[in-house]
Amino acid sequence: MKLEEGILLKRLQDPKTLKNAFGELFTLYNERLYWHIRNMVKDHDDTDDILQNTFIKIFKNIHSFKGDSKLYSWMYRIATNESLTFLNNKSKRIHLNSEELQKNLIENLESDIYFEGDEIQLKLQKAIAILPEKQQLVFNMKYFQELKYREMSDILGTSEGALKSSYHIAVKKIEEYLKLD
Repeated sequence: MKLEEGILLKRLQDPKTLKNAFGELFTLYNERLYWHIRNMVKDHDDTDDILQNTFIKIFKNIHSFKGDSKLYSWMYRIATNESLTFLNNKSKRIHLNSEELQKNLIENLESDIYFEGDEIQLKLQKAIAILPEKQQLVFNMKYFQELKYREMSDILGTSEGALKSSYHIAVKKIEEYLKLD
């Protein structure tokens, strides 16, 4: 754990400095977590809701963080779990399986006023949507967030080798999709 992260963590776990330290934590990680969640759920409003829930969970549970992993890995794990739970609940609520839900999210992305991508980026999102959930997650974390396999391993609790394999397979599937489209 880096020195600065260790100091921030001590301040987060001290009731006297928690409020200010949490504001710093929010400033440091808000945008990164937003895009991590947004790459999973696609919708801006849903992302904002999940991000808020993520920071609430972080705030409520920061005292129990033991430092076994990096602080941001722990926060990404919470954001990932919140996003997956949201997607699973949404698919049940609207009676769609995960593949149908992904297609639905991409269709909505095309009309999303917050989506600033062009046609190529939309095609990439469509290609990502056809991937199994785990490959989507690994691809998004590696490609968009440029996380290292070690960081992803901490966040997802999966071996680096398995993550490399998932990413490689995802890239091949995306390339094939883009060739056909």
